[in-house]
Amino acid sequence: MAAFRLPQKCLPFLFTRSQGPLQLQARSLNLHEYQSKDLMLNYGVTIQKFQTADTPERAGAAAKELGVPEVVLKAQILAGGRGKGRFSSGLVGGVKVTRDLESIEGLARDMINHRLVTKQTNSNGVEVKKVMVAEALDIARETYLAILMDPATQGPVLVGSPDGGVDIEEIAEKNPERIFKIPVDIMKGITMDQALLMAKNLEFKDGLRDTAATQIMKLYDLFCGVDATQVEINPFGETPDGRVVCFDAKVNFDDTAKYRQKEIFSREDTSEKDEREVEATLHNLNYIGMNGNIGCLVNGAGLAMATMDIIKLHKGEPANFLDVGGAVNESQVLSAFKLLTADPQVRAILVNVFGGIVSCATIASGIIAACKEMELHIPLIVRLEGSNVDKARSLLEDSDLPIIPAKDLSDAAAKAVASLT
Repeated sequence: MAAFRLPQKCLPFLFTRSQGPLQLQARSLNLHEYQSKDLMLNYGVTIQKFQTADTPERAGAAAKELGVPEVVLKAQILAGGRGKGRFSSGLVGGVKVTRDLESIEGLARDMINHRLVTKQTNSNGVEVKKVMVAEALDIARETYLAILMDPATQGPVLVGSPDGGVDIEEIAEKNPERIFKIPVDIMKGITMDQALLMAKNLEFKDGLRDTAATQIMKLYDLFCGVDATQVEINPFGETPDGRVVCFDAKVNFDDTAKYRQKEIFSREDTSEKDEREVEATLHNLNYIGMNGNIGCLVNGAGLAMATMDIIKLHKGEPANFLDVGGAVNESQVLSAFKLLTADPQVRAILVNVFGGIVSCATIASGIIAACKEMELHIPLIVRLEGSNVDKARSLLEDSDLPIIPAKDLSDAAAKAVASLT
């Protein structure tokens, strides 16, 4: 039987820890394009002039205020593929370029407050709340540039290709020799020689090479200054009149930067996230919803994966990935139970905890409090091992609650699946 495959967005929980003991968090913060460009402006990076609008009338006015002959109107969503997307209004394409400034208000009316479906959204799409109205520039040549953290060198690395405007994955597959990497010593920082070398690799010529190198230096300052995990510019282009411009930008973070970058993290748009995941974040829980009917409450991402795998082995379907972490308290256990029972698909709950740092007695007390407060009416299977397990088992036995104990993980999974029939 094939092993359970954890959804891609769960994987960061396995490899990164945040501040504090064993929190096992690596939630990503993704900014809208206009937010990323705001940050770039603060660091002197060359971008197009732009304004944002949340009404059609404001978009129309912004197009005229920019004072440029041609504008591009972009729907602001976090999902990719917006250029080829379709709106619930019937409009096709979330990126429109026009010299007819009078048409911007009408185009924006077909974008704002309508749902946009792209290759990266679900079939319901995402509601567009804002649009960006920007100066449209001709691009003479497109390149690709990114700065990211490299696990191999344990520091930043510049990644570039003279072939921009397309997915970097496509270049890596078809023309890997056209991708250049330059590791940067995180203690010394980037040097102008490194920036010039990357500009040369990107095939900037003559005076534009110096201009591109200067932009690369500023982008590195941005990368370090905001504690980003990635700054990606695609395209990093040159215009016919000899400018080097960052036409499209993506700046990513994980929550290890949150305590230092509170203002940036306050900009997070959670409207495109699963409401349960947003709620879990508020309680310092790691939650990913799935399509099964057995709710899982586990401490540790690896144990969570094993639990879901064993459920599948017993021909069951996990309803979620829920890691409560190593510093969980009783109130978090209650919050976790509320998350699980809020899913109408959940018909049983399996608690699987190995008490290392966390005390099994804390988990047991949290389970008892949750059951009494919520009047739980679905089967609850509990497997506990480790620190204070005897006390925890006594608490559960003395609670007179209809909790189904399990001796090991396989027994717990079998009982969870059996409880559904």
